[in-house]
Amino acid sequence: MKAAQIQKYAKSLDVQINEIPKPEPTANEVLIQVKYAAVNPLDLMNIDGSVKLIQSYSMPLTLGNEVSGVVAAVGAQVSRFHVGDQVYSRLPLNKIGGFAEYVAVDQAAIWFIPQHLSLKQAAAVPLTGLTAYQGLTEELQIKPGQTLFIPGGSGSFGQMAVPLAKQMGINVIVSGNALAKARIMALGATRYLDYRKEDFWTVLDPVDAIIDTRGAKALPLEMGVLKPGGRLLSLIAGPNKQFAVARNLPFWKTLLFGLAGYRFDRLARQHHSLYRFILVRADGRQLQQITSIVETNHIVPAIDARVFDLDHINDALQLVAHGRLTGKVVVAL
Repeated sequence: MKAAQIQKYAKSLDVQINEIPKPEPTANEVLIQVKYAAVNPLDLMNIDGSVKLIQSYSMPLTLGNEVSGVVAAVGAQVSRFHVGDQVYSRLPLNKIGGFAEYVAVDQAAIWFIPQHLSLKQAAAVPLTGLTAYQGLTEELQIKPGQTLFIPGGSGSFGQMAVPLAKQMGINVIVSGNALAKARIMALGATRYLDYRKEDFWTVLDPVDAIIDTRGAKALPLEMGVLKPGGRLLSLIAGPNKQFAVARNLPFWKTLLFGLAGYRFDRLARQHHSLYRFILVRADGRQLQQITSIVETNHIVPAIDARVFDLDHINDALQLVAHGRLTGKVVVAL
């Protein structure tokens, strides 16, 4: 079968299409014939080795973290899923490989796609949905009635995080471009700031929690609108000591992440708040809950109009790295 692979970590995008054996599912795995694979910034980080201290891989590495497809075979101990079922998954961190014609996935990491979505649309849900769900419930521990701010939340992450937060009874404020305002408000945001016209740090009252989508340079301004005791979760700024401790990482990694994240923790202490970082994990039970919310709210993720095939995976990656997107980028297999 065809698969998109790298031979080593590198800063350049030089992904190769290779012929590799079709995987055989183990007793607890489902073999998925991949129909669509979503392309995410995480895939770029897998290429350049940005997350190798958190999750390292042997080479060659088949890339791809998020898929939708059809069950082609099931292991001996799989009873919930059957051949022909349409399913999707954020693949387990230690066994990615969605940029391939087939992928074998532990049954605990998949669920049935939402009934109203096509396989193409469904490919955009698992990773962002689980990031939002785990971020809200585990890292931020935000409660009904509290206020969440998502600066730069008008893209693919916001389109999942806003309705999930609304379902949990959370007030959501988003900043982004004017073109996305109507769509994000329709998903349940209580307030929308046009970043070209309003500086959030001058107009917002203190909020209970923030999900940072912009990175380290934005943290000082974002921390400035947090209530004392509030939490900021970054999707991209980087891990800290708490991240390592919570995951029982080895002492040397805990020390290293503690040093790397010291400036974030120090900034948080100055604002009497807490800093958190997330690298989302696979979880089929959580994906089941997300699917229910997606169906109840009839959420339809935006998909970028430019759909690629596997032979043009480098073009898709370049678009995610440098392009202006109108939704999640997907690869059709």
